[in-house]
Amino acid sequence: MSKTNAPVHQRPAELLQNLIRFDTTNPPGNERPCIEYLNSLLKDAGVETTLLATTPERPNLIARLKGEGKAPPLLLYGHVDVVTTEGQQWTHPPFEGRIMDGYIWGRGALDMKSGVAMLLAAFLKAKAEKATLPGDVIFCAVADEEAGGDYGSRFLVNEHADLFKDVKYAFGEFGGFNMSMGGKRMVPIMVAEKQCCWMKVTFHGRGGHGSMPVHHQAMAKLARTLSLLDQKQLPYHLTPAVRLMLTSIADALGGVTGLAVRALTSPLLAEAIIGTLGERGSIFAPLLHNTISPTILKASDKVNVIPSEVSIGLDGRLLPGFTPKDMKNEMHALLGTDFDLGVLEYEPGPATPNMGLFDTLGAVIKEFDPQGIAVPYVMSGVTDARFFTKLGIQTYGFTPLQLPDDFSFIGTIHAADERVPVVALDFGVQAIFQAIQRFH
Repeated sequence: MSKTNAPVHQRPAELLQNLIRFDTTNPPGNERPCIEYLNSLLKDAGVETTLLATTPERPNLIARLKGEGKAPPLLLYGHVDVVTTEGQQWTHPPFEGRIMDGYIWGRGALDMKSGVAMLLAAFLKAKAEKATLPGDVIFCAVADEEAGGDYGSRFLVNEHADLFKDVKYAFGEFGGFNMSMGGKRMVPIMVAEKQCCWMKVTFHGRGGHGSMPVHHQAMAKLARTLSLLDQKQLPYHLTPAVRLMLTSIADALGGVTGLAVRALTSPLLAEAIIGTLGERGSIFAPLLHNTISPTILKASDKVNVIPSEVSIGLDGRLLPGFTPKDMKNEMHALLGTDFDLGVLEYEPGPATPNMGLFDTLGAVIKEFDPQGIAVPYVMSGVTDARFFTKLGIQTYGFTPLQLPDDFSFIGTIHAADERVPVVALDFGVQAIFQAIQRFH
Protein backbone atom coordinates (compact mmCIF):
# COMPACT_ATOMS: atom_id res chain seq x y z
CA MET A 1 0.00 0.00 0.00
CA SER A 2 1.41 3.40 -0.93
CA LYS A 3 1.84 6.08 1.69
CA THR A 4 -0.82 8.15 -0.06
CA ASN A 5 -3.41 5.39 0.30
CA ALA A 6 -2.27 4.27 3.73
CA PRO A 7 -4.63 4.56 6.71
CA VAL A 8 -4.69 8.04 8.24
CA HIS A 9 -2.91 6.87 11.39
CA GLN A 10 0.11 6.13 9.22
CA ARG A 11 0.05 9.69 7.84
CA PRO A 12 0.36 11.96 10.91
CA ALA A 13 2.05 14.71 8.89
CA GLU A 14 -0.90 14.91 6.49
CA LEU A 15 -3.27 14.82 9.45
CA LEU A 16 -1.46 17.76 11.04
CA GLN A 17 -1.49 19.70 7.78
CA ASN A 18 -5.25 19.30 7.59
CA LEU A 19 -5.70 20.43 11.20
CA ILE A 20 -3.58 23.54 10.65
CA ARG A 21 -5.76 24.51 7.67
CA PHE A 22 -8.71 25.03 10.00
CA ASP A 23 -8.35 28.57 11.33
CA THR A 24 -9.28 28.05 14.96
CA THR A 25 -7.80 31.30 16.24
CA ASN A 26 -9.24 31.95 19.70
CA PRO A 27 -11.11 34.23 20.00
CA PRO A 28 -13.49 33.39 18.44
CA GLY A 29 -12.31 29.77 18.19
CA ASN A 30 -14.85 28.46 15.69
CA GLU A 31 -13.59 24.95 16.37
CA ARG A 32 -16.60 23.14 14.87
CA PRO A 33 -15.19 22.41 11.35
CA CYS A 34 -11.97 21.08 12.86
CA ILE A 35 -13.80 18.92 15.42
CA GLU A 36 -16.15 17.61 12.73
CA TYR A 37 -13.13 16.59 10.65
CA LEU A 38 -11.70 14.61 13.59
CA ASN A 39 -15.12 13.14 14.21
CA SER A 40 -15.34 11.92 10.62
CA LEU A 41 -11.96 10.17 10.90
CA LEU A 42 -13.08 8.33 14.02
CA LYS A 43 -16.44 7.35 12.56
CA ASP A 44 -14.75 6.10 9.36
CA ALA A 45 -12.61 3.89 11.61
CA GLY A 46 -15.71 2.45 13.28
CA VAL A 47 -15.32 4.31 16.57
CA GLU A 48 -18.38 5.65 18.36
CA THR A 49 -18.11 9.34 19.27
CA THR A 50 -19.88 11.94 21.36
CA LEU A 51 -20.02 15.69 20.69
CA LEU A 52 -20.77 18.02 23.60
CA ALA A 53 -20.97 21.79 23.53
CA THR A 54 -22.29 24.85 25.29
CA THR A 55 -22.66 26.57 21.92
CA PRO A 56 -22.90 24.91 18.47
CA GLU A 57 -19.75 26.46 17.02
CA ARG A 58 -17.51 25.24 19.86
CA PRO A 59 -18.01 21.49 20.36
CA ASN A 60 -15.81 18.97 22.15
CA LEU A 61 -15.23 15.41 20.92
CA ILE A 62 -14.99 12.25 23.05
CA ALA A 63 -14.30 8.70 21.82
CA ARG A 64 -13.44 5.49 23.66
CA LEU A 65 -11.69 2.20 22.94
CA LYS A 66 -12.39 -0.76 25.19
CA GLY A 67 -9.50 -2.29 27.09
CA GLU A 68 -8.97 -5.45 29.11
CA GLY A 69 -10.17 -3.90 32.36
CA LYS A 70 -6.86 -4.57 34.12
CA ALA A 71 -6.18 -0.86 34.62
CA PRO A 72 -8.27 2.29 35.09
CA PRO A 73 -9.16 4.16 31.89
CA LEU A 74 -6.46 6.35 30.35
CA LEU A 75 -7.35 9.80 28.95
CA LEU A 76 -5.67 11.31 25.88
CA TYR A 77 -6.69 14.95 25.43
CA GLY A 78 -5.68 18.01 23.48
CA HIS A 79 -7.05 21.33 22.30
CA VAL A 80 -7.63 22.38 18.71
CA ASP A 81 -7.86 26.15 19.23
CA VAL A 82 -4.80 28.33 18.63
CA VAL A 83 -3.54 31.81 19.50
CA THR A 84 -3.59 34.73 17.10
CA THR A 85 -1.05 35.41 14.37
CA GLU A 86 -1.93 39.11 14.33
CA GLY A 87 1.09 41.39 14.00
CA GLN A 88 3.47 38.54 13.19
CA GLN A 89 5.59 38.19 10.05
CA TRP A 90 5.54 34.59 8.80
CA THR A 91 7.88 33.04 6.23
CA HIS A 92 5.02 30.79 5.07
CA PRO A 93 1.28 31.45 5.51
CA PRO A 94 0.23 30.32 9.00
CA PHE A 95 -2.87 28.37 7.96
CA GLU A 96 -1.59 26.51 4.89
CA GLY A 97 0.20 23.69 6.69
CA ARG A 98 2.97 23.89 4.13
CA ILE A 99 5.87 21.40 4.21
CA MET A 100 9.21 23.10 3.54
CA ASP A 101 12.76 22.12 4.50
CA GLY A 102 11.52 19.05 6.34
CA TYR A 103 9.13 21.03 8.58
CA ILE A 104 5.39 21.52 8.71
CA TRP A 105 4.79 25.25 9.11
CA GLY A 106 1.73 26.83 10.64
CA ARG A 107 -0.08 28.07 13.69
CA GLY A 108 -0.67 25.15 16.01
CA ALA A 109 2.19 23.08 14.61
CA LEU A 110 3.47 22.80 18.17
CA ASP A 111 0.65 24.14 20.34
CA MET A 112 -1.01 21.82 20.04
CA LYS A 113 -2.37 20.42 16.80
CA SER A 114 0.71 18.22 16.43
CA GLY A 115 -0.15 16.74 19.82
CA VAL A 116 -3.77 16.17 18.78
CA ALA A 117 -2.61 14.57 15.52
CA MET A 118 -0.23 12.19 17.31
CA LEU A 119 -2.69 11.24 20.04
CA LEU A 120 -5.41 10.56 17.49
CA ALA A 121 -3.05 8.61 15.21
CA ALA A 122 -1.97 6.38 18.11
CA PHE A 123 -5.61 5.92 19.11
CA LEU A 124 -6.62 4.94 15.56
CA LYS A 125 -3.59 2.68 15.25
CA ALA A 126 -4.70 0.85 18.40
CA LYS A 127 -8.16 0.43 16.88
CA ALA A 128 -6.87 -0.74 13.49
CA GLU A 129 -4.35 -3.20 14.93
CA LYS A 130 -6.62 -4.42 17.72
CA ALA A 131 -3.89 -3.54 20.20
CA THR A 132 -4.04 -5.00 23.69
CA LEU A 133 -4.95 -2.13 25.99
CA PRO A 134 -4.69 -2.60 29.79
CA GLY A 135 -7.78 -0.44 30.26
CA ASP A 136 -10.14 1.71 28.22
CA VAL A 137 -8.49 4.55 26.31
CA ILE A 138 -10.46 7.79 25.93
CA PHE A 139 -9.62 10.33 23.22
CA CYS A 140 -10.84 13.87 23.82
CA ALA A 141 -10.38 16.88 21.52
CA VAL A 142 -11.43 20.11 23.19
CA ALA A 143 -12.13 23.74 22.40
CA ASP A 144 -11.09 26.96 24.10
CA GLU A 145 -7.90 26.04 25.98
CA GLU A 146 -6.14 29.23 24.90
CA ALA A 147 -8.82 31.51 26.39
CA GLY A 148 -9.71 29.83 29.67
CA GLY A 149 -11.49 26.57 28.84
CA ASP A 150 -15.05 27.74 29.54
CA TYR A 151 -16.26 26.08 26.32
CA GLY A 152 -13.86 23.17 26.60
CA SER A 153 -12.31 21.23 29.45
CA ARG A 154 -13.85 23.34 32.22
CA PHE A 155 -17.28 22.65 30.74
CA LEU A 156 -16.63 18.91 30.37
CA VAL A 157 -15.30 18.52 33.90
CA ASN A 158 -18.10 20.56 35.47
CA GLU A 159 -21.00 19.18 33.42
CA HIS A 160 -19.92 15.74 32.19
CA ALA A 161 -17.56 14.35 34.81
CA ASP A 162 -19.17 10.91 34.40
CA LEU A 163 -17.37 10.52 31.07
CA PHE A 164 -14.08 10.42 32.96
CA LYS A 165 -15.16 8.12 35.78
CA ASP A 166 -12.25 6.17 37.32
CA VAL A 167 -9.63 7.78 35.06
CA LYS A 168 -6.34 7.95 36.97
CA TYR A 169 -3.83 9.19 34.40
CA ALA A 170 -3.95 11.34 31.28
CA PHE A 171 -1.60 12.35 28.45
CA GLY A 172 -1.77 15.95 27.29
CA GLU A 173 0.49 18.90 26.73
CA PHE A 174 3.26 19.94 27.62
CA GLY A 175 6.23 17.60 27.37
CA GLY A 176 8.04 14.76 25.69
CA PHE A 177 10.21 17.02 23.52
CA ASN A 178 13.98 16.93 23.88
CA MET A 179 16.18 19.85 24.87
CA SER A 180 19.95 20.02 25.16
CA MET A 181 21.39 20.78 28.58
CA GLY A 182 24.99 20.32 29.67
CA GLY A 183 25.68 18.15 26.64
CA LYS A 184 22.85 15.77 27.57
CA ARG A 185 19.49 15.28 25.88
CA MET A 186 16.81 15.98 28.46
CA VAL A 187 13.19 15.06 27.79
CA PRO A 188 10.95 17.01 30.20
CA ILE A 189 7.60 15.42 30.98
CA MET A 190 5.18 17.81 32.66
CA VAL A 191 3.91 16.43 35.99
CA ALA A 192 2.73 19.65 37.68
CA GLU A 193 2.04 23.27 36.93
CA LYS A 194 1.68 26.55 38.74
CA GLN A 195 -1.83 27.78 39.48
CA CYS A 196 -3.54 30.93 38.23
CA CYS A 197 -4.26 33.54 40.86
CA TRP A 198 -5.39 36.58 38.90
CA MET A 199 -5.93 39.68 41.01
CA LYS A 200 -6.95 43.31 40.92
CA VAL A 201 -5.29 45.95 43.09
CA THR A 202 -7.14 49.23 43.54
CA PHE A 203 -5.59 52.45 44.87
CA HIS A 204 -7.56 55.40 46.21
CA GLY A 205 -6.66 59.05 46.70
CA ARG A 206 -7.67 62.62 46.10
CA GLY A 207 -8.49 63.41 42.49
CA GLY A 208 -9.07 66.68 40.75
CA HIS A 209 -8.42 68.85 37.71
CA GLY A 210 -5.29 68.09 35.73
CA SER A 211 -4.18 71.71 36.02
CA MET A 212 -3.91 71.38 39.82
CA PRO A 213 -1.33 68.63 40.50
CA VAL A 214 -1.72 66.36 43.52
CA HIS A 215 1.03 64.31 45.10
CA HIS A 216 1.21 61.02 47.00
CA GLN A 217 -2.24 60.08 45.78
CA ALA A 218 -3.63 57.15 43.75
CA MET A 219 -1.35 57.50 40.71
CA ALA A 220 1.75 57.84 42.88
CA LYS A 221 0.77 54.74 44.85
CA LEU A 222 0.36 52.85 41.61
CA ALA A 223 3.75 54.03 40.37
CA ARG A 224 5.44 52.94 43.60
CA THR A 225 3.83 49.51 43.34
CA LEU A 226 4.92 49.02 39.73
CA SER A 227 8.46 50.01 40.67
CA LEU A 228 8.57 47.52 43.54
CA LEU A 229 7.18 44.72 41.39
CA ASP A 230 9.85 45.48 38.78
CA GLN A 231 12.72 45.51 41.28
CA LYS A 232 11.70 42.87 43.83
CA GLN A 233 10.32 39.35 43.85
CA LEU A 234 8.30 37.32 46.30
CA PRO A 235 10.06 34.91 48.70
CA TYR A 236 11.89 31.76 47.63
CA HIS A 237 10.05 28.47 48.02
CA LEU A 238 11.17 24.95 47.17
CA THR A 239 8.07 22.85 46.65
CA PRO A 240 8.18 19.02 46.51
CA ALA A 241 7.42 18.94 42.77
CA VAL A 242 10.16 21.45 41.92
CA ARG A 243 12.66 19.71 44.21
CA LEU A 244 11.96 16.47 42.34
CA MET A 245 12.47 18.22 39.01
CA LEU A 246 15.74 19.87 40.02
CA THR A 247 17.28 16.82 41.65
CA SER A 248 16.32 14.64 38.67
CA ILE A 249 17.97 17.05 36.24
CA ALA A 250 21.04 17.38 38.48
CA ASP A 251 21.42 13.60 38.74
CA ALA A 252 21.11 13.24 34.97
CA LEU A 253 23.64 15.97 34.22
CA GLY A 254 26.27 15.14 36.80
CA GLY A 255 29.51 17.10 36.97
CA VAL A 256 29.72 20.85 37.45
CA THR A 257 26.48 21.56 35.61
CA GLY A 258 24.64 19.07 37.78
CA LEU A 259 26.02 20.72 40.90
CA ALA A 260 24.85 24.11 39.62
CA VAL A 261 21.30 22.83 39.09
CA ARG A 262 21.32 21.14 42.49
CA ALA A 263 22.39 24.46 44.04
CA LEU A 264 19.01 25.86 42.99
CA THR A 265 17.53 23.90 45.89
CA SER A 266 19.38 26.26 48.26
CA PRO A 267 17.72 29.63 48.96
CA LEU A 268 21.18 31.11 49.60
CA LEU A 269 22.58 30.07 46.21
CA ALA A 270 19.60 29.99 43.89
CA GLU A 271 19.54 33.58 42.66
CA ALA A 272 23.27 33.70 41.95
CA ILE A 273 23.09 30.43 40.03
CA ILE A 274 20.07 31.54 37.97
CA GLY A 275 22.04 34.60 36.91
CA THR A 276 24.74 32.39 35.40
CA LEU A 277 22.33 30.16 33.44
CA GLY A 278 21.29 32.72 30.86
CA GLU A 279 18.16 31.71 28.90
CA ARG A 280 17.92 28.47 30.87
CA GLY A 281 17.60 30.54 34.04
CA SER A 282 14.28 31.92 32.82
CA ILE A 283 12.90 28.36 32.96
CA PHE A 284 13.88 27.82 36.60
CA ALA A 285 13.32 31.26 38.16
CA PRO A 286 9.48 31.26 38.15
CA LEU A 287 9.46 27.78 39.71
CA LEU A 288 11.11 29.03 42.90
CA HIS A 289 8.73 31.90 43.64
CA ASN A 290 5.11 32.82 43.49
CA THR A 291 5.06 35.47 40.77
CA ILE A 292 3.16 38.64 39.92
CA SER A 293 3.06 40.28 36.50
CA PRO A 294 1.21 43.61 36.01
CA THR A 295 -0.82 43.33 32.82
CA ILE A 296 -3.72 45.82 32.89
CA LEU A 297 -3.81 49.46 34.04
CA LYS A 298 -7.01 51.44 34.51
CA ALA A 299 -7.12 55.09 35.51
CA SER A 300 -8.78 58.23 34.19
CA ASP A 301 -10.44 58.19 30.79
CA LYS A 302 -9.83 61.93 30.36
CA VAL A 303 -6.43 63.54 30.08
CA ASN A 304 -7.46 66.56 32.19
CA VAL A 305 -8.90 64.57 35.12
CA ILE A 306 -6.68 63.30 37.93
CA PRO A 307 -8.27 60.00 38.99
CA SER A 308 -9.25 59.33 42.58
CA GLU A 309 -9.18 55.59 41.87
CA VAL A 310 -6.76 53.56 39.76
CA SER A 311 -6.22 49.83 39.46
CA ILE A 312 -3.79 47.22 38.20
CA GLY A 313 -4.69 43.81 36.87
CA LEU A 314 -2.12 41.27 38.01
CA ASP A 315 -1.37 37.86 36.56
CA GLY A 316 -0.41 36.00 39.72
CA ARG A 317 0.92 32.45 39.57
CA LEU A 318 1.08 30.23 42.63
CA LEU A 319 3.42 27.33 43.18
CA PRO A 320 1.75 23.93 43.71
CA GLY A 321 0.27 23.75 47.20
CA PHE A 322 -0.03 27.52 47.76
CA THR A 323 -3.30 29.46 48.08
CA PRO A 324 -4.53 33.02 47.42
CA LYS A 325 -4.12 33.70 51.12
CA ASP A 326 -0.41 32.97 50.78
CA MET A 327 -0.21 35.31 47.80
CA LYS A 328 -1.99 38.11 49.66
CA ASN A 329 0.32 37.77 52.65
CA GLU A 330 3.43 37.90 50.45
CA MET A 331 2.10 40.87 48.50
CA HIS A 332 1.31 42.84 51.63
CA ALA A 333 4.78 42.08 53.00
CA LEU A 334 6.32 43.49 49.82
CA LEU A 335 3.93 46.30 48.92
CA GLY A 336 2.27 47.36 52.16
CA THR A 337 -1.47 47.59 52.76
CA ASP A 338 -2.55 50.92 51.26
CA PHE A 339 -4.75 49.34 48.58
CA ASP A 340 -7.71 47.04 48.06
CA LEU A 341 -6.85 43.57 46.83
CA GLY A 342 -9.30 41.20 45.18
CA VAL A 343 -8.82 37.76 43.61
CA LEU A 344 -10.41 37.54 40.15
CA GLU A 345 -9.73 33.88 39.39
CA TYR A 346 -8.06 31.00 41.17
CA GLU A 347 -7.75 27.38 40.12
CA PRO A 348 -6.49 25.11 42.91
CA GLY A 349 -4.27 22.16 42.15
CA PRO A 350 -2.56 19.32 44.02
CA ALA A 351 0.54 20.09 46.09
CA THR A 352 2.39 17.02 44.81
CA PRO A 353 2.08 15.03 41.56
CA ASN A 354 1.21 11.35 41.28
CA MET A 355 4.37 9.88 39.76
CA GLY A 356 2.97 6.37 39.36
CA LEU A 357 3.27 6.28 35.57
CA PHE A 358 6.40 8.40 35.15
CA ASP A 359 8.92 5.54 35.03
CA THR A 360 6.84 3.78 32.38
CA LEU A 361 6.88 6.88 30.17
CA GLY A 362 10.58 7.37 30.81
CA ALA A 363 11.24 3.80 29.67
CA VAL A 364 9.27 4.41 26.46
CA ILE A 365 11.33 7.53 25.73
CA LYS A 366 14.57 5.63 26.34
CA GLU A 367 13.44 2.84 24.02
CA PHE A 368 12.86 5.20 21.10
CA ASP A 369 15.66 7.64 21.94
CA PRO A 370 18.51 5.89 23.81
CA GLN A 371 20.18 9.24 24.54
CA GLY A 372 16.96 10.78 25.88
CA ILE A 373 16.70 11.20 29.64
CA ALA A 374 13.16 11.73 30.90
CA VAL A 375 12.92 14.23 33.76
CA PRO A 376 9.82 15.53 35.58
CA TYR A 377 8.88 19.07 34.63
CA VAL A 378 6.88 21.72 36.46
CA MET A 379 5.29 24.33 34.19
CA SER A 380 5.19 28.01 35.06
CA GLY A 381 2.08 28.32 32.88
CA VAL A 382 -1.18 26.41 32.97
CA THR A 383 -2.92 23.88 30.75
CA ASP A 384 -6.27 22.11 30.82
CA ALA A 385 -4.68 19.77 33.37
CA ARG A 386 -5.91 22.17 36.05
CA PHE A 387 -9.49 21.15 35.30
CA PHE A 388 -8.94 17.42 35.10
CA THR A 389 -7.05 17.42 38.37
CA LYS A 390 -10.37 18.26 40.05
CA LEU A 391 -11.45 14.73 39.11
CA GLY A 392 -8.29 13.24 40.62
CA ILE A 393 -6.65 12.80 37.21
CA GLN A 394 -2.87 13.17 36.97
CA THR A 395 -1.88 14.64 33.61
CA TYR A 396 1.51 13.89 32.14
CA GLY A 397 2.75 16.21 29.43
CA PHE A 398 3.43 13.47 26.93
CA THR A 399 3.24 14.38 23.25
CA PRO A 400 6.78 13.23 22.32
CA LEU A 401 8.75 14.97 19.59
CA GLN A 402 12.37 14.24 18.69
CA LEU A 403 13.73 17.64 17.69
CA PRO A 404 17.06 18.92 16.32
CA ASP A 405 19.37 19.97 19.15
CA ASP A 406 19.37 23.58 17.96
CA PHE A 407 15.56 23.83 17.78
CA SER A 408 13.90 25.91 20.52
CA PHE A 409 10.55 24.29 21.30
CA ILE A 410 9.57 26.84 23.94
CA GLY A 411 10.79 29.80 21.88
CA THR A 412 8.78 28.71 18.82
CA ILE A 413 5.41 28.25 20.54
CA HIS A 414 2.98 31.14 19.90
CA ALA A 415 5.64 32.81 17.74
CA ALA A 416 5.86 33.55 14.04
CA ASP A 417 7.09 30.59 11.97
CA GLU A 418 5.78 27.98 14.39
CA ARG A 419 6.77 24.64 12.86
CA VAL A 420 7.58 21.02 13.63
CA PRO A 421 9.82 18.47 11.88
CA VAL A 422 7.87 15.97 9.78
CA VAL A 423 9.85 13.01 11.13
CA ALA A 424 9.14 14.07 14.72
CA LEU A 425 5.49 13.15 14.29
CA ASP A 426 6.22 9.53 13.40
CA PHE A 427 8.45 9.32 16.48
CA GLY A 428 5.65 10.68 18.67
CA VAL A 429 2.96 8.37 17.33
CA GLN A 430 5.10 5.29 17.94
CA ALA A 431 6.01 6.41 21.47
CA ILE A 432 2.39 7.18 22.41
CA PHE A 433 1.24 3.88 20.86
CA GLN A 434 3.65 1.97 23.07
CA ALA A 435 2.67 3.96 26.15
CA ILE A 436 -1.06 3.25 25.76
CA GLN A 437 -0.27 -0.46 25.78
CA ARG A 438 1.76 -0.24 29.00
CA PHE A 439 -0.20 1.99 31.38
CA HIS A 440 -1.37 0.53 34.67
